Amino acid sequence: MTGTGSTGSATGDTARAPVLVDFALQGGGSHGAFTWGVLDRLLEERWLTIDGISGTSAGAMNAAVLSYGYARGGAEGAREALANFWGEVSKAARFSPFQRGPMDRLLGRWTMDTSPMFLAMDLMSRLISPYDLNPGGNNPLRGILEELIDFELIKSSPIKLFITATSVRTGRGRVFRNGEITPEVLLASACLPTLFQAVEIDGEAYWDGGYSGNPTMTPLVRDLASDDTILIPINPVEREGIPNNARDILSRLNEVSFNAVLIKELRMMAMMRKVADPGDSEGALWARMRIHMVRNPVMGSLGYSSKLNAEWEFLAMLRDEGRAAAQAFLDACGDDIGKRSTLDIDQLLEGV
Repeated sequence: MTGTGSTGSATGDTARAPVLVDFALQGGGSHGAFTWGVLDRLLEERWLTIDGISGTSAGAMNAAVLSYGYARGGAEGAREALANFWGEVSKAARFSPFQRGPMDRLLGRWTMDTSPMFLAMDLMSRLISPYDLNPGGNNPLRGILEELIDFELIKSSPIKLFITATSVRTGRGRVFRNGEITPEVLLASACLPTLFQAVEIDGEAYWDGGYSGNPTMTPLVRDLASDDTILIPINPVEREGIPNNARDILSRLNEVSFNAVLIKELRMMAMMRKVADPGDSEGALWARMRIHMVRNPVMGSLGYSSKLNAEWEFLAMLRDEGRAAAQAFLDACGDDIGKRSTLDIDQLLEGV
């Protein structure tokens, strides 16, 4: 990140000329509450005008809720909608069998590594299909989405959505846009195949969008007028140490595989920006693009099982960490938004 200094703007400052931006939101279960915090802080900056959002899994939930709330009541409506959504997620979790064990609580850990139900589920998910464990295909998020989001308002929202899910049949990602967004689309984007049955849409079965785009970046360049993309990552790209137990090994494999798609797409974008002819319409889009990233200082210290922890105290902690990270981003890079990239994606081409 190569920011030049603080924005010097107070919350809600209208003195600065508006800058059109878009967001790229990763998925990661309840860790998506960190993204909620980032968005909550950025929505306070009235000079940031949101053109569109690409989201996957929890990022898709945040994107859809924000878009709906914005259509209903502007930036404050979006902030309220996000707070309501994560509040309802926490309330639903009170009845979940997956709770932190006594040792986790005693040691102040947010993981559920000593929870008997989590350990049993973690083992069964590797041996037994969700079609056997959950034959009814129940997902508690469905009721929350149906209750809190008016999907008709999303169709007319000024914020364009790009929600990715992965086709089980082809292995390719499908990007759903505002007029196509339904509860099924959001559930499909967050459908981990070891935990949930595939979600059928238009006769096609879908799994988590993270396998094909976490999140999908290309529509943000091709389909929007904004030239500044703010990436909000959830999964750590780097993690110190070597995992040495089965759960940690699988968790790191998931992080690597989910990040690999994003890194490859960023690498492709960097290459396109170098080789595309800025004189033609397509080349001009790539030449103008600017990428920024809100650093995530907390995820490297959290284990896989905490992605299923939806206790309010945990979600509120992640929200606060997200707000702090957004403030640090604004302080370091706010003056550069609308002018230059603060994430050097060209370095991804080194050694290629």
